[in-house]
Amino acid sequence: MEERILIVDDEEMICDMLSRRLTQEGFFCVTARNGKEALNHFYKDAFSLIISDIKMPEMDGIELLKKVKAIHPKMIVIIVTAYPEIDMAVEAMRVGAYDFIIKPADLDLVMLSVKRALEKKRLEEEVEIYHKNLERLVEERTVKLQQAYRTLKKAHLDSVKVLAEAIDAKDPYTRGHSDRVRRMSLQIATSLGFSEERVEALEYGALLHDIGKIGIKDEILQKPGVLSPEEYQTIQEHPLIGVKIVEGIEFFRDKILMIRNHHEHFDGRGYPDGLVGKAIPLEARIIAVPDAFDAMASLRPHRKAMPLRDILLEMEKCKGRQFDPNVLEVFLKEEIYKK
Repeated sequence: MEERILIVDDEEMICDMLSRRLTQEGFFCVTARNGKEALNHFYKDAFSLIISDIKMPEMDGIELLKKVKAIHPKMIVIIVTAYPEIDMAVEAMRVGAYDFIIKPADLDLVMLSVKRALEKKRLEEEVEIYHKNLERLVEERTVKLQQAYRTLKKAHLDSVKVLAEAIDAKDPYTRGHSDRVRRMSLQIATSLGFSEERVEALEYGALLHDIGKIGIKDEILQKPGVLSPEEYQTIQEHPLIGVKIVEGIEFFRDKILMIRNHHEHFDGRGYPDGLVGKAIPLEARIIAVPDAFDAMASLRPHRKAMPLRDILLEMEKCKGRQFDPNVLEVFLKEEIYKK
């Protein structure tokens, strides 16, 4: 069956460019110049997927997304947006967008997202059929279901990684920071004997620990000099901003405390809640260690990257003060920072 894709953008050139590439890949494309026109197509015909801009006349992409989801909750919508609209893109994901791609859109990236989304849709349909015929198919389809589940989890993780990369892009000096914190946090958790389920939750929490920085102005994040007390206080608000971004999404419910408390100090002098010792969730105590290490190891607007020896001495000095002694011991003893 031919996959039908609805492309919505007020720029004719972008519509034509996307339509040509998708048509070459074997898809049937319909284009619209705004959300209102797109809804007319949506009411009349069946589509497998929608690619939409955000800022458009008459009806923007967010309103279109809400109306489409109200009629067809499982409809896949990919948002293509300019970088200054990143906050709106996050809102779109809260409403139910599958993915967002920053303009100027790389056609290969668009194709990857479309194919991944349609594969996810196909797998979900397979899973649904499987559940309807569970008793008859249980032995025959168990392995296939497990493979589909792993693929779905990977697709979800890939989407979160895209969001994490957008966060890091706010500050060019920390590009890749979230993924490095994720990698080191998982190594610490594995050494501490975390279950597979708990490690998976930590992976998302570590990737999104700085999501609140989306709400911090670039001139503060990228300031070349020392921050003023007022600017530093603004920076300290990012854990709470992060909580506000994800708190309405059920999937992230068990990651909220990692986002909120990754800047708490073991001696109670951290923020935003001033928690002490084991009152700080263990996952947040874990994230705090590679987060601080990577910050010191990275080039910053106001200083050079610190030498490794100086970083390790500084972290030792903060043992039991900023860092959980047990977590820091695993990090240093197993030389996780080298892996």
